[in-house]
Amino acid sequence: MNNKRPYNFSSGPSMMPESVLLKAQAELLNWNGTGISMLELQHRSKDFIELAAKITEDFRALLQIPKEYKILFLQGGARSQFSMVPLNLLGKKSKADYVVTGIWSRMAKEEAEIYAKVNVVEDAKESHYTTIRNPAEWSIDKDAAYLHYADNETVDGLEFDTIPDSRGLALVCDMSSNILSRPFDMSRYALIYAGAQKNMGPAGITLAVVHEDFLGHALPITPSMFDYEKHVKAESMQNTPPCFVWYMVGLMLDWVKAAGGVSEMEKRAKLRSQKLYQYIDSSKLYVNPVNPLYRSRMNIVFDLHDTSLNERFIKESAAAGLLCVKGHVKRGGMRVALYNAMPEAGVDALIDFMKDFAHE
Repeated sequence: MNNKRPYNFSSGPSMMPESVLLKAQAELLNWNGTGISMLELQHRSKDFIELAAKITEDFRALLQIPKEYKILFLQGGARSQFSMVPLNLLGKKSKADYVVTGIWSRMAKEEAEIYAKVNVVEDAKESHYTTIRNPAEWSIDKDAAYLHYADNETVDGLEFDTIPDSRGLALVCDMSSNILSRPFDMSRYALIYAGAQKNMGPAGITLAVVHEDFLGHALPITPSMFDYEKHVKAESMQNTPPCFVWYMVGLMLDWVKAAGGVSEMEKRAKLRSQKLYQYIDSSKLYVNPVNPLYRSRMNIVFDLHDTSLNERFIKESAAAGLLCVKGHVKRGGMRVALYNAMPEAGVDALIDFMKDFAHE
């Protein structure tokens, strides 16, 4: 990394590898010998269709997605998925189960209540979103159409360490903030979705991976742009897609492959997060309230025991080239995102600053 660039700890849009940005810069005026920019390339052109197919297959290979799952690149962000999930998966049922472990899963639950009777099988609000009850204790409704959860909550820093047992229900997961950070068994899921702006590229495109058995059952009220089956038939081009962002996702996938794949991303994520948690736990100035079993590897929250120092910490960290450490407005405190593109050196720089700040 160029040492003149700051370390961007934003939760999204997030830091991207410098090599990816430089490649995009080099290709900006003339992509792949076409003589035009990717920003100008027609989405129905042979060149773009071939590129989109390559990106789709690269993603399938990286996460070993079985052939019976359809991979979609959509617009509308994860928030659109909050509606698309119940519209497409309820079918003839009227109930859905939701796990609420933070702000984003709560928003997904609230959106689903427009279309279904929602049963909250677990609500971490009582613990102020610092822990999750054992899934064996969840009150799952066997008559629900599906069980939805968020694998990683960016605001409060909770992450599931394993795939929860859905007890036979179709399992749906929001992986927006930890996709590509570790391998997982796709066959356990009916559907996953993820916004790109954390680990996959810039904001503007959302991934959805859906088993073919769950296509073709959309509610009659479902808008065309919210119907997974229609997007599958159109190969994610039911309308003009965000071509440049899709291309950037491809560059990010190339970077992950060159770095050693998703297993390597997992090793790096563990190393980065463990380093920072170990320092926080040993410090007298900083504290992380999350149950160690559910501490996020992607979004680490912490508080200063003396909250009067918060603004000074934020100001001085920014001056030191450590950007976006301020916590979400709903939670306060501090938050740092350690997505795939964050190098270990960024965590070392943050810890050094925290040590110096504590010493002062």
